[in-house]
Amino acid sequence: MLTKDKDRWEESAPFVSSLLAHESVKIQAKALWLIGEIGLAYPRSVHDYVPAIASFLDSPVSLLRERAINALGRIGRGDFRAVEPYWEGLFRFASDEEAKVRLSFIWASENIATNTPDVYEGHMPVFQGLLHDTDDKVRMEAPEMFSVLGNRRPEFVTPFLKQLRELSETDDNRVVRIHCLGAIKATV
Repeated sequence: MLTKDKDRWEESAPFVSSLLAHESVKIQAKALWLIGEIGLAYPRSVHDYVPAIASFLDSPVSLLRERAINALGRIGRGDFRAVEPYWEGLFRFASDEEAKVRLSFIWASENIATNTPDVYEGHMPVFQGLLHDTDDKVRMEAPEMFSVLGNRRPEFVTPFLKQLRELSETDDNRVVRIHCLGAIKATV
């Protein structure tokens, strides 16, 4: 019920964050997701819970790592300063053994880059590597980071246009080709 009742999100942040200590992984995962959404809408209401969210980055449970990364991305989109102490550490998830975690890293980066693109200036080679990931879903999403930044800081993407063009013409995956083409169009 709380997921749908957005008018109560801000006041519910303490309750939702208390569920991070629940014994059920499913409830912890749902709480991480919801606190991220609350943090996007009301960033100040979740500032105190960011360290607890970040503690899940070291979880052996990949679902909890995914959700913690997503939550930090959503909160970081709302207020980068809230997640800044953890931002640099998110880059380790570009090479996580679980594809869904790598995918969550891209999504979180897209969220943060939407309102704080400048922090990604020296980090584009990480996303370049994800264009060649072993997982199709990761490869389909990686060009979207180039699209987000192509709209905001095209100079960050320009060095990768040749590679994006090549993938847009030759990749076996249709969605990868389409997303690479979209990144090119966003940049030029």
